[in-house]
Amino acid sequence: MVLTDRYAVFGCPIKHSKSPHIHRLFAEQTGQALEYTAVEVPAEQFQTAVAMFFAEGGKGLNCTVPLKELAWRYAGHKTERAQLSKAVNTLALQADGSVLGDNTDGIGLVTDLAANHGISLTGMRILILGAGGASRGILAPILEQSPQSLVIANRTVDKAVNLVAEFHSKASAPAHAPYLHPVGKGPITGCGFDDLKNRQFDLILNATSASLSGQLPPLPAGLLATGGNCYDLAYGNEPTAFVRWGLENHAAKSLDGLGMLVEQAAEAFFIWRGVRPKTRPVIELLNSERQS
Repeated sequence: MVLTDRYAVFGCPIKHSKSPHIHRLFAEQTGQALEYTAVEVPAEQFQTAVAMFFAEGGKGLNCTVPLKELAWRYAGHKTERAQLSKAVNTLALQADGSVLGDNTDGIGLVTDLAANHGISLTGMRILILGAGGASRGILAPILEQSPQSLVIANRTVDKAVNLVAEFHSKASAPAHAPYLHPVGKGPITGCGFDDLKNRQFDLILNATSASLSGQLPPLPAGLLATGGNCYDLAYGNEPTAFVRWGLENHAAKSLDGLGMLVEQAAEAFFIWRGVRPKTRPVIELLNSERQS
């Protein structure tokens, strides 16, 4: 009797998750025998639920809202990108029984932009809207692409500035690096939305969840440079408010995060199985399903 390896995604709520569908497609494509389910786990039950999952033979977990910070604390070992982001979306049981924590969100975003949409981040002026967990998870992979500048704008200015300062501390910035503050210069700075007037960006990333409910930060006119692109980390069956904003402001491409979802899942699949699935056919299928 062949035992099927068990994986799951934990979150609350979780019924809407496309992850089981994505991982089933990956398993069929690569010939991997595995089971992947979605389990609703409130934050207060997380530690017990994870311990039980692994004790009963589970091999790996994805963790989504609001559990990524809890997963970070649970992991016995963490990758560098997980350490920097202070959030974990992938837990993997190791041969010695320990649990490795990783964050595949940022690499999923960068891969979707570059491989699926031909958008290179090198030399770009990039703006991230929001300074929460979603922003935290994508900072290191974006900076690895050597953008010209990266600005984090948030309604509460201190939150953006503190994230920048904390990130540089964690990343062990060289001694000669400038102190980064709202009016400072350097590759990464934090500011409020009011500080965006008279500035332009080649790529604007929405890392808030507000656009799913039809709301947007107060974005000044002329914020998007000619030929610039917009990307919403959130996704839905209909274009989000931010995707619509990008189209209204003449973005070359205004995209949502469905491709990022598939790419981060592929990275988790690779961590667990050592096999890298092809993402393009899965993205195309999910796009066709939400348009039907």
